[in-house]
Amino acid sequence: LAQVGQSLDGRIATPSGDAMDVSGPDGLVHLHRCRALADAVIVGITTVKADNPRLSVRLVDGPSPIRVVIDCHGALDGSEGIFHDGGAPVIVISGMQTLVRPLPNAEVIRLSPTGTGIATGDIVSALNKRGLNRILVEGGSRTIARFIEEGAVDRLHVAISPLIIGAGPSGLNLSPV
Repeated sequence: LAQVGQSLDGRIATPSGDAMDVSGPDGLVHLHRCRALADAVIVGITTVKADNPRLSVRLVDGPSPIRVVIDCHGALDGSEGIFHDGGAPVIVISGMQTLVRPLPNAEVIRLSPTGTGIATGDIVSALNKRGLNRILVEGGSRTIARFIEEGAVDRLHVAISPLIIGAGPSGLNLSPV
């Protein structure tokens, strides 16, 4: 399952990267329900750096999923909140040859990259081997697009908020049909 919250004009944040309140309160509750149904929630490095997400289910009852961060180039430095918030365990997906700094409270899974990065099928397989079968791909837009384009998304939830941002990153940027 992939989930994206966007404005009426298809934006997920302002040009400065502010994504707060794009989904609105009902959209956030829906997102937390999706998380509570997942074994793992996946985000990319840009989401971690820009939004400092907790990736928890604090707005609904249920278990918080394992948090998975895709960091192909070793950009995480261990200071990010996700490693220090006492939440669910964290798995970092990294390239086989990538220099990864020691990351507190995290397991690092190294996968062989292809020419365009780490294949989403390899990520899903690695998580499945750990018993994580229900996976929510939450963001950002490049991560979601990659999973869609590589056929690793069975369902896509798009929450559209009744606001217009006007400029900023788009919710989904896919190759032309």
